[in-house]
Parts: sequence; structure tokens; C-alpha cells
Amino acid sequence: MPDIIMFPSSFSFTIDLRPVAKITIAGFFILLFSSGTKFNDQYILRSKAGSSAFTPAVTSHIMQLNGKRLAYRAKTGYLTLNDSDKNPLANIFYTAYNAGNNSPDTTRPITFVFNGGPGSASIWLHMGAFGPVRAVFENDKGNAPAGDHKYGDNPYSWLDFTDLVFIDPVGTGYSQPANGVDARRFYGYQEDIQSIAEFIRAYLADNNRQLSPKFLAGESYGGLRAIGLASYLQDSLEIELAGVTLISPALNYQLLNFGQGNETPYSYYLPTYAVTAQYQHQLSPQLQQLSPEQLMAKAEAFGQGTYTRFLNLGDAASPELAAKVIDSLGYFTGLNKNYLEKVNGRIADSQFTRQLLQQAHETVGTLDSRVKGANKNNDPSTANIRGLFITAFNSYISVDLKYENRLPYQASTAIRGWRYGPDATNSYVNVSATLKKVMVKNPALKVNVAGGYYDLATSVGSTKYVINHLGLDKSLRNNISVNYYPAGHMIYISNPVNAKFRKDSEKFYNNALNVKS
Repeated sequence: MPDIIMFPSSFSFTIDLRPVAKITIAGFFILLFSSGTKFNDQYILRSKAGSSAFTPAVTSHIMQLNGKRLAYRAKTGYLTLNDSDKNPLANIFYTAYNAGNNSPDTTRPITFVFNGGPGSASIWLHMGAFGPVRAVFENDKGNAPAGDHKYGDNPYSWLDFTDLVFIDPVGTGYSQPANGVDARRFYGYQEDIQSIAEFIRAYLADNNRQLSPKFLAGESYGGLRAIGLASYLQDSLEIELAGVTLISPALNYQLLNFGQGNETPYSYYLPTYAVTAQYQHQLSPQLQQLSPEQLMAKAEAFGQGTYTRFLNLGDAASPELAAKVIDSLGYFTGLNKNYLEKVNGRIADSQFTRQLLQQAHETVGTLDSRVKGANKNNDPSTANIRGLFITAFNSYISVDLKYENRLPYQASTAIRGWRYGPDATNSYVNVSATLKKVMVKNPALKVNVAGGYYDLATSVGSTKYVINHLGLDKSLRNNISVNYYPAGHMIYISNPVNAKFRKDSEKFYNNALNVKS
């Protein structure tokens, strides 16, 4: 196995967390690195971007949104971070949208948006979820029209209830360290948080947005980043947030890592295995007729009961209990009994995707397990999404936003040696305690959690466990809104789901702002 496989926020990989345990979450399969890379050689000199790249492009637009005419302004370019001596440290690329034709309303809500990875640009949420313009998909599983990559106004944009700022962390998109600055200075959990927090502080000051209600939105690793950011902004910069949206978040890596000696994930992934098998017509007629929600509830009850007891007993489990569990796992997953006995009832996500449709020589997707394909080495649910997003973005930013940059846009980059810092407790990154601390310190903070039934990267069961084990008082538990949808990891690719996600999120914002809807 290579030292590292990196990903953005959406597709399945293993990262070498040394000394942190190896885990699997979501990101596009991209580059495999088996040896170190010279960081200073990774980045093209600032001059290669072209002189116009460092002059922000400002454009005005009009769209129809939620049945109303909405005028808005877009601003695209770099914000330079400086050290205490005012020497440049990094040039962070962003795209900001403000409702209205003139200067932005300085009291309107503003949301800072990023994807995950680490190593992903914000293009996925920007062009797929709630920016004013969206890539055009062939169907609700995210397939792209072959060779016909288009974009258009996004009917599910959030711009009518919040201004939006899409941020590309250093090493992604067009963002890069300043000349002579080692990129490793930004490659770590704490380092990444500090640089994004400084971007937010500077953006608020430069654009007179200090009085605006402030929100964050992050996907996958971006959910982990959002929680760390909320804590850092609050404790170090005295910037309080009104709300945080966590989309398919990776919050506790112990619940996502099917590594040796870690029994935790198996039962929490079982409900997703069950609805995947149901979608692929691999279950009994009795289970096939259930709704996905009903089936997940039945699988969860077994998973948190008999199955968890079996896992906890390990080799001490009786033959009778083992046989009962194997039969039940076959019932809920549709997997072959011989295979289940071979793995002693422990089904890793990477094996489930290959075993479910093995007789048909097909693999189901990790990012969206409704999608199937013949290639067992790649995730079929990522097939041509990358090309669609990048082609649409490159055209949009040049033609519509009038921004020019000669650097290649890095939608997903491989970052070696990411440092996970103190939240990697007992070798697994876990920001549960950080989230609790932030909510206790700021009782007005609202949290919006969203996930997909068919997500095998960050399963619904794993997210539910974290939310249900924060140890919050009842009054604070009511500050968390949770919605799960019939979708994969990138829940917003589905038009009906994105419409519902937008509606639920607008309700969340109104609640956070005490606005009557």
C-alpha cells in the first residue's frame, strides 16, 4: 500500500495519519504517493498566475430564485494572509456572493463554505450545492452528460437567505503559499484551522461584515474543520457564530476506520448496508417492501443489540450466538453466508461494495451505494463527476465571473503528512468534545447536520452516534437540527434532495436568527 491516498470531500481513501491510525473516508481517487514530494516545487510561482489574477473580479448578475427576482454581486480573487511583520504568508482564493446590486448589506447573514479532504477545493459545494450557479447533472445520482458539461442558475441556492463565501484552503483551487513559504506550514488540523480563521477575520474586516450573523458550512472533513474553526474563532479571535452546517461530516474517525482491532464501525454501518442491499434488490420480499427508514430502524435495532454484543464478546461468543448473527447479517445485507462466516461477521465497507453484487461482477459505489459499475478498482459513483465539475467551473469563472488565472485549478490535491494534532485522541481524530465545548460556551449556536442514507464514506449511523453522545443538556440538544436524505455522500447532487435540503436549511437559518417563517 502506498504511503498516502488523498481525497477532497467526496470519495474513498486511506490516509496515513502517522502517528494517527489509518482511516478511510471520502474523496476522489486521485494521486498515489509512495515517496515524499518537495513542497516548494509543488507550487508555481505567483507570477505564473498572471498579473490580473491578483486583481479581484467584481460582476453583477440577476437570477430567479424561489419565485422571485434576485440581483447579486460576485467577487472573485485572492485574499493575502500576512505574518505579524506584514510579510505575505499565503494567497487564499475565494468566490463571494452578496445579494443586491450595490455594496453588501453589512448586517445580512454571511456563510463561509468549504469542502474537506484534506486537499479539496470548495468547487463541489460551490457548483453542486448552494452557489447561485450549478453544474447540470444527467440524473439524481450525479451522472454527468457524456461530453456535454453544462451549468446554469441554481434553483436550490441559499443566496436569498445568506451571502456566501466559498474558500479554497492553501494547496487547493488557486490557493498557494507566498513565495518562499513552505506549504507544510498549512498542512495540519490546527494549522489549517488557523489559516482559514485568519481568512475569515480579514474578510470580515475588509468588507465591513463584523456585524453580520456568521455561519460556517463544511462537507466531510470540512465538518471536522468547521467544528475546530468554531472553537478557534470563538476562543482566539472573539468571533462568535450563529450557526454551523455539517454535511456528511467526518466527526469521529474511530467510527469510520475498519482497521485491525477496531470493532466500533461494523454495527454503525449496518443500516447503510441494509438500505443499499434493498436498493439493489438483494433482500427478501419482506424487507424489500419496507421504506428505507423502516429498514434502517430494524437494522439499527439488531446492530445495537445482538450484533454489538457479539462483537464485544469476540472469540468468547458462543457458536449459537455466532450462527444467529451470521444468519441475521445475511438477512439484512444479502451477503453470502460463506463470506460472512469467513470474515466472522465483520463486514468492512470496502468489502461490502465488492461482495454485494459479486455474482453479477459489479461493484457498488462508496460515495453513493445506489450506483453500480463493473470496475472494482474505482468507485463507480465518481465516474465522471470530476470532469463535469471542473469543466463547468473553469468556463463559469472565466466567462461569467470575468476572472483570469493561468494556474491550473486544483480541485483535489494529494497532501502528504497531514498533522492531526491534539484532537487525534487515542490515535483517532474525534471532535465531539470540541463541539460540546463550543455549544456550551455559546448557547445560542445552532448546528445543522445533514447526511445521506446511501453514504458508505461517512455513514448515517456513525453521525447519529456522535450527535447522540455529546452529553449536552436538553436545552442545548434542541439547538441541533438533524436531517437524513435518500442520497449519497454528496447529498446535493439529487435535485429532489437538494430542494428539501435547501428548505430545511432555510428553516435552520430562520431559527438561528429568530426569524418567523
